[in-house]
Amino acid sequence: MNIILANPRGFCAGVDRAIEITNKALDIFGAPIYVKHEIVHNNYVVDELKEKGVIFIEDIETVPEHSILIYSAHGVSEKIISQSQDRKLQVFNATCPLVTKVHMEVARLSKKRVNTILIGHRGHPEVEGTMGRYVSETDSKIVLVENEKDLEKLDFNNEAEVAYVTQTTLSIDDTKNIIDAIKVKYKNVIEPAKGDICYATTNRQNAVKELTDKCDIIFVVGSENSSNSNRLKEIATRAGVPSYLLDSADDLDVKWLHNKKNIGLTAGASAPEILVQSIINKLMGFGAINVINSSGIEENITFKIPKELMAKS
Repeated sequence: MNIILANPRGFCAGVDRAIEITNKALDIFGAPIYVKHEIVHNNYVVDELKEKGVIFIEDIETVPEHSILIYSAHGVSEKIISQSQDRKLQVFNATCPLVTKVHMEVARLSKKRVNTILIGHRGHPEVEGTMGRYVSETDSKIVLVENEKDLEKLDFNNEAEVAYVTQTTLSIDDTKNIIDAIKVKYKNVIEPAKGDICYATTNRQNAVKELTDKCDIIFVVGSENSSNSNRLKEIATRAGVPSYLLDSADDLDVKWLHNKKNIGLTAGASAPEILVQSIINKLMGFGAINVINSSGIEENITFKIPKELMAKS
């Protein structure tokens, strides 16, 4: 059996930055450090930070006044920012800059009172944060659309301007279908100056599409609550290749490898490379011989951490 590795895979610049911010805060201020929601959607990363003294919370009211609070990579609503100020918390914002870009788009549309469609998954923290950046007005609103059926139910004025934004971790193909349907239904559509789906999501999805031409089975390293990891699995499955989401090497089942020659392996943007290597080791123990690195786009994007943490590091 051959193991064919997707490139790029694993951590993106936004995830790298969020984890670095959390670790810097721990180094400077010591435990406990509070984080609103999981810093990124990966169980290994979250468990490792818990051991260092990070406390992950959902309700800001549970955080003691004057504590250190970090906003996760997924971003937060205006309400959360206001609650943090009320509790006099020292906040470090680990929101991915590409999510912040969407937040700024929504805030501008809100000020202009333009009805806005957010394409995304209900209940995801990024969606909650983005929806919460639209200051509700009596004559305009933001509405979540998960699929084309949701779009059919919308009753925005067909003649007036309608805008759309998207969650950053969606399937490119699914999102395109919804956007096309929006343009059919509404005459005056305001589009983002640049697409909202992030570069890392796009690159990882394209890399998996390449694997589907070469592999008999594909494993995606990522946790169940990771949106971008689930999209990678979906892409492989739709291409007719059996695909499994693995939180760790313990999830591997040797029965899946029966009569398989080429094993594709990738990782979602929040999954660390150490998990990929542990799965490679287990596959080698199951009889895999060669590890082949696919060629792919080289990612060299980095995002700066807050200057307050830089100055004290």
